[in-house]
Parts: sequence; structure tokens; C-alpha cells
Amino acid sequence: MTNEKQSTPPRMNSTQAWVTYLSKVELPVLANTLRRINELTDSRNSTVNELANVILNDAQLTSQVLRLSNTVFYNQTRTQVSTVSRAITLIGFDAVKSMAISSLIVDTLLQRNDRPHLLRCLARAIHAAVQARSLMSKRNETALEEVFIGALLMNIGELAFWSCETQQATELEERLRLDEPPVEAQKSVLHTTFTEITRGLVEAWSLGPFIRDVVSPGQANSAASSLVRNSAEMARLSEQGWSGPEMNKVLEQLGRDIGESPAVVRDQLKVNASEATRVAVSLGIPQVTAMMPGAERGSGDAARAPDMDAELQLEILRELSQCLTEKPDINEVCQLVIEGIHRSIGMQRVALLMSDRTGNELVPRKLGGRGTEEWRGNLVIQKDGTGPLGSLLPLAHCTIYEPEPASEGVPYDRWLGKVPALTGPITANGRLVGLFYADNAACAYVPSKEQLAAFGHFIRNAQLCLTLLSSR
Repeated sequence: MTNEKQSTPPRMNSTQAWVTYLSKVELPVLANTLRRINELTDSRNSTVNELANVILNDAQLTSQVLRLSNTVFYNQTRTQVSTVSRAITLIGFDAVKSMAISSLIVDTLLQRNDRPHLLRCLARAIHAAVQARSLMSKRNETALEEVFIGALLMNIGELAFWSCETQQATELEERLRLDEPPVEAQKSVLHTTFTEITRGLVEAWSLGPFIRDVVSPGQANSAASSLVRNSAEMARLSEQGWSGPEMNKVLEQLGRDIGESPAVVRDQLKVNASEATRVAVSLGIPQVTAMMPGAERGSGDAARAPDMDAELQLEILRELSQCLTEKPDINEVCQLVIEGIHRSIGMQRVALLMSDRTGNELVPRKLGGRGTEEWRGNLVIQKDGTGPLGSLLPLAHCTIYEPEPASEGVPYDRWLGKVPALTGPITANGRLVGLFYADNAACAYVPSKEQLAAFGHFIRNAQLCLTLLSSR
């Protein structure tokens, strides 16, 4: 899932080469938009309008900001927000600016790639950002959002690097898989380190003096900078649990940052970790919650599925029932089913495939979620069960697909056919005419029985609509 390049990216052999490549070739739009947003530091009316305009110029960003504006993390009054200008007025300039930067980072990077290393870095960044903001003594809104964005962007060099499909990224991925020390591997493959690339990007993208202080070598110049650094280190260590010598040391440092004992800090961190998972879901990346502390781990990165949104599920099922009792429209029903599977039961990528004109193949009819762009012109499943994706064909009912270790996969998507998924058939007169497919890409946990049951509810609505239409 990457942008097409006209030529193979060159090999970079210095910090400056990487900064230039990431800024000018790979991520110029992100760099320019972040620079524009970061320059808006005054909440005078003219600047408020400028911030609103930057957000409104991007439909996806507008949607994300409004969704975040209605979460308890940002909007504790729970007053419904439906416009960007209302969000700025009600929640505050700095909070909306923070939401915009968070959404930009997540959307831009994940649209380009879904490497496990990128997801891991995003999980850590979001966890650290939520912890820093939650631990910060309630001084003012600007300070709260400053530490949130500081923690989110503290490792922007690493995030930017993993979002790009380069040969050096593949080489570094392989070295890390062999447990080579990370910094040594970075120097060997990149001829620099993520830390140095981050410092270069902070300057090149004009991310501001606070973030410059956070990523600078030496001692932090303020308690807020120290809090961000320690929150980022805590987020990394917490993946192995809340205790241990290194974690205890970070807890002491965090305690000094906020004037609390390590025991009190530990208790606060555990509570805040749950908030971090909710923010990740609100940002549209529920798959990273399995990489945050508290997830039940089995072998490797396998983890339990994220919690479902039962309230949203019921709301969408009510809409489906309404559609079926009025004038059933198969397109509207299937779109609601896609949305229900994607948003309410926590599946990142969803597709409806229907028979092609020959009746021998299933091809995409509707798609939902990041990472499905390449499916539209490439995804084909043979109805006779042959081919690399033949094993995805559902049985007579909805099921959890669990791939064999040697599953073949396809060249246009690194996860299709190789990760657990949900599949459900659509039939007409006893014949298979379509199927719904849903997976979570790089976060390859096995969907839960509860997810399967909810998935089945949605598929039955699509089947009922098709049956009603065929009987007329």
C-alpha cells in the first residue's frame, strides 16, 4: 500500500540527504501543512479563521477534527459539535490545532504504508502524547496541547522513515528482525539515526521552539520538555509492563516532572493508558490499540481484538432495519453494512465482492477503510476456490478465516490472504453471488467471537435485502 514512484528511490547516506528526501520527495504536502498550522500561534479572529480554512480545505481532515471534537478527551462538556468554527469556539484554538496535527500525521502516514514498525511507532506516539497531556498540571490550554503535540512529533523522523517504501527501510526491517541493536542498525543502513533525522525535520518543517527543545541533546530546558521526553520513554517501556528497573527510573523522573510520588504516577499512567486507546480509535486506527499496554499478548504481536462500539452497532442496525421496511436499496444497505463492520466492530479494511459478468469470479463492488485502494483494480477471487485467494471463499455461513503458515498472498497487498479475517457469503437461489471480507491488515490478531457474531448480524441484513429484491 504505497504511492507509485516513477523510479527507485536513491540510497541516502547522510542526515541531510534523508531530511531533504523526506521533505521534498516523499512528504512535501505534510511538511507544508504542518508548517502552516504551526505558524498559527495567536488566537486572534483572523488566525482562528486561517486555522478553520486550513482544516476545511481537506474533507478528510475536517471529518477527523469534528469526530475528535465530540470525544470526551477533548470535549468534556459533551456539547455536540458539528462545525469547525464551533469547535474552535467551544473547545479552544489550541485543542483544535492539536487535533488537526494528530489527524494529519495519522492519515498521511498510514495512507502511504502499513508496515508493523510504523504502526508500532504510531501506537507509542499516541500513548506518549495522551500521557503527557493527562499528567501535565492544569496550567492552561496552550501548555496542555504543546506537550501533546511535542510527544506526538518527538519521533517524527522515525515515523516519516517507516511510511516510505525504500530499499533501506526493507534492509533495516530485516536487521531489526534479527535483533540487531536498533541504533547500530540505523547507523549501518541509514548512515545516521532516527534521532538525527527527527532533529533535521523539526528545523526543516519549522515545528517550533518547544519541539526543538524536546528533541535537542542534553538536559531539557523546562519541566514540560522533560515531561514529554519521559512520557515517550515510558510509552516504549510500558509495552513490557509497568514494573522493572528501567520503568521505575522513568517513574521517578515523571514524578519529579509533576511533583508526585512514583506510586501515584504509576496509578495515573494505568488509567491514562485506557484513554490512549480511545484516542487511537477516534483517530481511526483501532488496530494500534493491541500494541498499547494492557492488551493481552500471546505469541509475538498477536493480541485481542479492540473493544466494539455496541451503541454505534445498534444505531447502524436500526438504520438498516429502517431501509428494509421502507424501500430497500441494495447499494444503500451494503454501504451501511460496510460502515457498520468498519466502524462499530473495529475492522480496519472491509470489502464487498460480487460476481463479475462471467459468473466465475468475485470482484470488488464496495470498499471501506485505509489500504483498500489497490484492491479495486486487482482483487479477484475465483469462485472455484483456485488461485492465491481461493481459501478466502466462505462456507455456508460467516466464519473466521485463519491462514495457513505458508499462505501464498498477493503482490499488491502484503496482508491479503496472510492474516486472520472475517468472511461471509451472499447467496441468490442457493448460489454464491458475493462475499463480505474484513481484516485488520498489519495487526494480525484473530477476530473475536463477538466480532464474528456482530459481523453476521450485518451480513444477514444485506442478504435479507437481496432476498426481498429478488422476490419482487
